[in-house]
Amino acid sequence: MQTVALAVTDGMLHFELSVAHEVFDTAPAGVAGPWYRLVVCGPGAVRFGRFRLEPDRGLDRLPYAGTVIVPGWADVDVEPPAELVDAVRAAHEAGARVVSLCTGAFVLAAAGLLDGRRATTHWAHTGALAARCPGAEIDPDVLYVDNGSVLTSAGKAAAMDLCLHLVRRDHGSAVANAVARRLVVPPHRAGGQAQFVTAPVPDRDEHSPAGLFPWVLERLDRPLTVEDLARRANMSSRHLGRRFRAVTGTTPLQWLLTQRIRRAQELLETTGDSVDAIAAATGMGTATTLRRHFSRALGVPPDTYRRTFRSARPGGEQGHGGRTAEEQDRGGAGPWGGGEHDRGKQDRGKRDGGEHFGSAPR
Repeated sequence: MQTVALAVTDGMLHFELSVAHEVFDTAPAGVAGPWYRLVVCGPGAVRFGRFRLEPDRGLDRLPYAGTVIVPGWADVDVEPPAELVDAVRAAHEAGARVVSLCTGAFVLAAAGLLDGRRATTHWAHTGALAARCPGAEIDPDVLYVDNGSVLTSAGKAAAMDLCLHLVRRDHGSAVANAVARRLVVPPHRAGGQAQFVTAPVPDRDEHSPAGLFPWVLERLDRPLTVEDLARRANMSSRHLGRRFRAVTGTTPLQWLLTQRIRRAQELLETTGDSVDAIAAATGMGTATTLRRHFSRALGVPPDTYRRTFRSARPGGEQGHGGRTAEEQDRGGAGPWGGGEHDRGKQDRGKRDGGEHFGSAPR
């Protein structure tokens, strides 16, 4: 069981804290195997706007967590407390995966965790973060950035996208989709999708490509083209491309390919179908085509992905957070760049086993 620690202090935003709590506190119905152990760590009672929160443990427990999440920081012009910054830095040095939601990236910047890395935050504060942390590459046009051991999300709703991405990394697509269904949110928005699109809700008299989505998802086994989608939407291919990018932040072909890969992930996790059969069911045509696109998107071939996330099925062995058995044995980086996450666990003893996160008072 992996411990997820929420690092809190006065001056944070309650929305992002609530998002992380909803995702990691309770396993969705029907999920086999252990879920996360969620612990709130802080210096004492803290204020989140109108709310008062009593942490479970102190900030000194952060280095014993497998994942540390820093919610949004309310006033980006104010330096975060040194105690919080030091604890987050110590957790990363101990091998924890450190995650910031929204403006929590300013805490990671103060801890020196963004230097030399690509990162993001709420689009309204990317300029300030770039000025605060000139050694980082701040990307204002993505929902989240995954560097393996350091992950950052854009603002507000993008925090949900990153939290679901973590579940997908650790437990696979089928489990992440189950969490999304419980929370009644879209199961997957790719991290590279734009933070801010020009027309997220089209006017009523406009043709929205969003009406195409259910139609396409019912026909993923077919060799659909942009022309097919344009014909269905009663638009020209060029106009569909413009409207599609305005609503989704990506092109029709890229969106379609993403849906095919997502369907392949689910079938690999939940069925025993051959790769050839899954290629046919997802419209990829051949196993060779599926393997090429799947490996390019996820960093591993379909067979390796299936072995890794077999834990999503009842009775299967527990997965390894997106890493193959071979990578576990040699301690190398996983296919999604997660090698630093597990580094140093041999020296930390029972960091995730509950010894350092018991229910006894601090």
